[in-house]
Amino acid sequence: MDKQEYYERNLLALARFAPLCSKITGAQTTLGKYKFLDSPSGEIIPAYVDQSGSARPLHSLMDPRREAGRLMQAGGEGFIVLLGLGGGFCAEAALEQKNTAIVLVIDYDADSIAELLCHRDYVKIFMDPRFYLLVDPPKAVIEQFIPEIYKPMLHGGIRILPLRARTAGSLNFSGAREAAENALNKVSADYSVQSYFGMRWFSNIIRNLKKAGGTNSILPPIKRAAVTAAGPSLSYQLKIIADQRSGIYLIATDTSLPCLLSQNIRPDAVVSIDCQHIGYYHFMSGIPPETILFMDLAAPALTASCTDNVRFFTGNHPLAAYASLLWRPLPEVDTSGGNVTYSAIDLAEKLGAVTIELYGADFSYPSGLTYATGTYIHQLFYNKQKRLAPLEAQHSAFLYRGLLVKKTQAVGWYYESPSLKFYRERLEEKSTAMDAELRPIPGLGPLLTVPDSPKARQKYFLQKLMLHKPINVFGSGKCLQSADDFLNSYKNDINKLPAIQNAGCLQSFYGRDKQILTTLLPVMAGIKRRNPDIEITGLAERTKQYCVTEIEKVLDSGLYND
Repeated sequence: MDKQEYYERNLLALARFAPLCSKITGAQTTLGKYKFLDSPSGEIIPAYVDQSGSARPLHSLMDPRREAGRLMQAGGEGFIVLLGLGGGFCAEAALEQKNTAIVLVIDYDADSIAELLCHRDYVKIFMDPRFYLLVDPPKAVIEQFIPEIYKPMLHGGIRILPLRARTAGSLNFSGAREAAENALNKVSADYSVQSYFGMRWFSNIIRNLKKAGGTNSILPPIKRAAVTAAGPSLSYQLKIIADQRSGIYLIATDTSLPCLLSQNIRPDAVVSIDCQHIGYYHFMSGIPPETILFMDLAAPALTASCTDNVRFFTGNHPLAAYASLLWRPLPEVDTSGGNVTYSAIDLAEKLGAVTIELYGADFSYPSGLTYATGTYIHQLFYNKQKRLAPLEAQHSAFLYRGLLVKKTQAVGWYYESPSLKFYRERLEEKSTAMDAELRPIPGLGPLLTVPDSPKARQKYFLQKLMLHKPINVFGSGKCLQSADDFLNSYKNDINKLPAIQNAGCLQSFYGRDKQILTTLLPVMAGIKRRNPDIEITGLAERTKQYCVTEIEKVLDSGLYND
């Protein structure tokens, strides 16, 4: 087979990656990026030519297949990231392992890839549905791509393997490895959350559908909003809020609601995203009838029972998105920040706010204080206090339950935990992409770094001149079917899912089956945490059984009977 035949066959096999195929088609194949050597085993070995002109073989010159086989047998991971394509021996050996779910190859320089395709046959690996190839990807693309395709509850562990002769001294590959590790940190954090809350999310969503099917009146658009977080500084900012209450649309986080009500400040809205039943404590003082409860569909139905003035939204749960697609279109609120303040700010912008003032957002424990006075934790500890567990001891135990870093600033000192630091940085990151102008009111913790927003100021002045009217896009669509019909159909689709024999067969899921499987992944993570040694086939079957049983409980309870 000559070079042109190799090239055409390989490009045809790459046709499923259309943008990549087009990129390589336009590359040059005669720049001498590689030399090609013959091995005693009959294989063609690519040798990368560095800037000094030296050729470094990427594989064993004796038997590259045996070498690759040994490398792949060293681990038992289902997700393999290879830095450098080379002759494809490592990718091929990885795909031959029965537990391999995905092989991702990252390489740089489209001209050198095109040259490789002229000398070896890569059709077998390119045609495997478990194989992916990224050429010249920016770090941001890698950080986005890996979380999209890597599902740890199904794929198992992950391994990053460089072709050292190809990656040595290359800043591109150093950046790729760093980006892959950043992506893995994100996946790990997401998986940890799913493993703790996945089963609860599922249970909450299917129990909320009935109430979420009610009619919603149209909300008037808002211009200026204020969001209250529950940091200690909120106690000192209540007078500011009360003085300008009539001029703002006040959105309370659920944690801050009791603090506001204790001073007879009634918010226009309160936001709740916590899936745990402990969130109900925030509403023990009640919700004013005129206050709208904006609630994640995955929050407990018990919370929704606190008021009839409730509006549901979808967060980041795949089942909520699936229900919004096939049952009733629900508005989306970004919950990816991991805390309710982040989501409340996103809600304010979606309601049309041009300026959003933020109160009580300390994202720290200033002077060792945890929450604003009046929040549920103060009442909880007060009720639990006894001689051997006084009030101060309970607050101290709560404060020092995790890692803390003490920091000082002009107005005093504060403790910062890794999670609070993450929440602050995520909000600062979000503020750079907002159209609305975020105005944090200085509190007792670290100052938030948010950008100036000329676009938001322009909208504000146009509004004052009546040349721009805010548009309210937050609302629910009509129900496409009853909640009962949706759950019955969903239950049947779960029962009809093909069996999962190994991680590799996941790539064969398409269409509705893939949608259904995606909705079950958080539940799988929860079951896997409780049964760490369970095999993938048993995990899939136990997940299906759990979900079907939960749906039948809801249907049999009469909750959806009119």
